[in-house]
Amino acid sequence: MLAEQRRALILDILDRKGSVSVTELHERLAVSRETLRRDITRLANESRLTKIHGGALSTISVEPALTDRMTQNIEGKRAIGKLAAGMISNGASLILDCGTTTLCMADYLMERRRLTIYTNDLQIAAKLAGLNENMVLLMGGEVQGTNGSTVGRDATQMLENYYADFAIIGVSAFSPERGLMDYSREAVELRKKMMKHGRVSILLADHTKFEREAPVKVSGYEKLDHLITDIKLSRNLSRAINPMFSNVHTASKKR
Repeated sequence: MLAEQRRALILDILDRKGSVSVTELHERLAVSRETLRRDITRLANESRLTKIHGGALSTISVEPALTDRMTQNIEGKRAIGKLAAGMISNGASLILDCGTTTLCMADYLMERRRLTIYTNDLQIAAKLAGLNENMVLLMGGEVQGTNGSTVGRDATQMLENYYADFAIIGVSAFSPERGLMDYSREAVELRKKMMKHGRVSILLADHTKFEREAPVKVSGYEKLDHLITDIKLSRNLSRAINPMFSNVHTASKKR
């Protein structure tokens, strides 16, 4: 394989995954680790990727737009949303994070009654407000145009005043080496507050979030109650994820 072809493949993997390790490249491309490190260094010098210890990151440091994410693994996200909604009974209160998977979950919550919902997602609020005696409280803050959600100090401060039966949150990326990650400190702070203010915490993460990296680490939380995903975890992922959650569920995509 020519050097330019190899470097193009490295960039293609980063475009799809956001991050890659030298070990993974070595296994996939059958090239020595020393050669791959030189490739990564060259691409970093050309500002085509970000070099990190043991691998590389995509130079894209912002989350893709909601419209783009809604085209990725939508059946898996719907399966996760359906399973998560099945945990919610009539009359429950829940903190519902923004994101494509929680938006799918909201579709399955439309048959529930008398829910109290705290959310920073404008589409979720519009979908569930005024329906079946629900009460919906929209967190204030800066509106992110690409996501249709609110973030920032105002949103975090509003949530300080409320507790709920459930906190249903999303995440932008997870790697076995670095844990949960997101694209901004504001998003991390709000999600940490959501985790702490729900009696039961549920993380929704489809398989496209695994083996990825984002710029900001999510830390400072205790063990979460549930992870709902759409694939059976690999041995490497299981070793990293199982200590973080009391229960791991796999949603079936069968209709």
